[in-house]
Amino acid sequence: MNDAAGALVKVRFALDQDEEGWPPVGGESLWAVDVGDELVRIDNVPFFVRDLACGDIVRTRVEGDGRRYFQERVQWSGNCTVRVIPFSDGPSRLERQAVLDLFAPLGVSGEGVDQFGMVALNVPANADFMAIRELLTQGSTDGRWDYEEGCVGDAWETATS
Repeated sequence: MNDAAGALVKVRFALDQDEEGWPPVGGESLWAVDVGDELVRIDNVPFFVRDLACGDIVRTRVEGDGRRYFQERVQWSGNCTVRVIPFSDGPSRLERQAVLDLFAPLGVSGEGVDQFGMVALNVPANADFMAIRELLTQGSTDGRWDYEEGCVGDAWETATS
């Protein structure tokens, strides 16, 4: 498969489940932009792939079925991936769109997936990590959601109030 540079392509990622069966799928496909030489730039937020963020450059291989498969991350974009699971019952009931709306003023974008009741957030490299972490912690403390850090760096880890 010879995709033209700049073309939008799908990249498949194999996933290993932990002892509790997470993630609930054995693989995930992400959109990416072909940048040449089997390299692509990830173009959406991963729901389950760990240590990967929107904008990262990854190397792929094309299998006999003509599909692209992930080999390795070549360059980190600096963006972070955070997954939020809003609690849909109880006094602090929160819908996925409401989660996206809360983070949007902080420059965070994302998307929700109904099937698994979660929101994947793309936190840009130049975002206010401290404010975002405070909002995540507050929502967790208030019982509005739980969250996990799917791909973060040192600047995220050291951003505290």
